[in-house]
Amino acid sequence: MSEKTIPILPCRALRPVLDFYTALGFTVTFEQRSPNPYAVVERGGIQLQFFAMKQYEPAGSYSTCYVLTDDVDGLHEAFRAGLKAAYGKVPTRGLPRLGPVRDTSHGMRQFLMTDPGGNCVRVGCPTRADRHHLPAPEETFARALHLGALFADSRDDPAGAAKIIDRVLHLRDERPTPVQLLRLLVLRADVAERLGDDETASRTLTRAEAVALSPDERRSVRDDLDRLAELRDRGAAPAGTVSDP
Repeated sequence: MSEKTIPILPCRALRPVLDFYTALGFTVTFEQRSPNPYAVVERGGIQLQFFAMKQYEPAGSYSTCYVLTDDVDGLHEAFRAGLKAAYGKVPTRGLPRLGPVRDTSHGMRQFLMTDPGGNCVRVGCPTRADRHHLPAPEETFARALHLGALFADSRDDPAGAAKIIDRVLHLRDERPTPVQLLRLLVLRADVAERLGDDETASRTLTRAEAVALSPDERRSVRDDLDRLAELRDRGAAPAGTVSDP
């Protein structure tokens, strides 16, 4: 036996959704305008189907699906390049938007993208056999990173993530390691950018630039440094680099 699951996702109008997925490298393999607007897009082994409803509100959508891939970083880079070519930049807030690649606490390396119809498509590959969420760490800053990432991505609550990070960054009796500080600052700048708070994003990225990291530490936070560069590319702050000691 062989089975295949194909998500059928809602939208208000087909054309903005189809243009978005075409920018990502998908091909429109079917489009019906009447009596019921319906379309299919495909890219490699990924197939998504859409139906349109005039009364649908994309901003209030809870529709989501998961795409498994064996090259999450390659797909993310291809999507980034396609969106930049089509939109002149990579959208990271509002609709549509594309999030960063992250290693999650439930054994996946993934990114989230939300199309013009408000559908959240999660794209990822497993990093371990166990898919259960790891328990939140006890250590203060590791716990803040764990919960901040969950709020920012899994719950799509950047404001909640900002509160978690701001609280630990203002502690007076505890200090994070340089790696923890860099990761906290980049995540804080990330959620500030999503919230449209460009002033906080700029200020926080400037702080992140001042964090001194050894070569080994830089390698351990490669994803975070890549995200810092992405935020720089969007003009969140003047160009700069994270310094080595």
